[in-house]
Amino acid sequence: MKKYRPTSPSRRQTSNVEFKKFTTTNEPLKSLTKGFRRANGRNNSGKITTRHKGGGHKRLFRDIDFTYNKLNVPFTIKTVEYDPNRSCFIGLVAYKDGERRYALLHKGAKVGETFIASENAPLVPGNKLPLKNIPVGTFVYAVELKPMGGARIARSGGNYVEVSAKDGGYVDVKMPSSEVRKVIETAYATIGTASNDENRLTNLGKAGRSRWLGIRPTVRGTAQNPVDHPHGGGEGRQGRGRRRAISVYGKPTGKGQKSRRSKKYSNKHIVRRRKVGKK
Repeated sequence: MKKYRPTSPSRRQTSNVEFKKFTTTNEPLKSLTKGFRRANGRNNSGKITTRHKGGGHKRLFRDIDFTYNKLNVPFTIKTVEYDPNRSCFIGLVAYKDGERRYALLHKGAKVGETFIASENAPLVPGNKLPLKNIPVGTFVYAVELKPMGGARIARSGGNYVEVSAKDGGYVDVKMPSSEVRKVIETAYATIGTASNDENRLTNLGKAGRSRWLGIRPTVRGTAQNPVDHPHGGGEGRQGRGRRRAISVYGKPTGKGQKSRRSKKYSNKHIVRRRKVGKK
């Protein structure tokens, strides 16, 4: 991690990943990038659906290959790059037939290394295999939920899931949240751990860096007026006046309360719920 000289109170706290130690270029491949408008927490009618999002620095979108649909064709890492849209490092990979794509890189990936997506690929970090061919106890990342549906699970920096059991055409994986869920055994996953595990040690140091990232301020409900939040109002500091903490929309939130819908479509795949509440 990179520390800074304490030239100001915020600089004293700031820490950042030393990207120069890992990345090999600052310029993305133009043909695999495009401009896009960030949603900023609003839906197609302009209504806020996720609070505390907005602003932020302008970004180029990198077209990442999550589908693994180019099977049995070796590919070589050409670059290691920073992606402003995610915490994991990405790399430009060149397939043996000449096609180039962006892919999420595993921890320790280096330029010049060759990997493959195949049912019979060796069990080395960076190779992509179906879950049924991965031994129990192996760490994997960028896991699909259905075959050729694209990677959905464990894609952020330093993340991984553990293959914990196999039964009846499904594989049990232990998620980063401690939840255990079933995933169909023909779905693909990448061996290893997602790169940039130091990302969790980053200290933004000042409010301005949050705004650059598109994160707007969060105001406590108890500090608001009654018209703005169910916890608001009262003379001086008041308790919330209700048994359970709720959000501005009246839904249970925080303090380990269950917020998952009882009829959610994926409930049948949950083997063990994630641990919630005070650690």
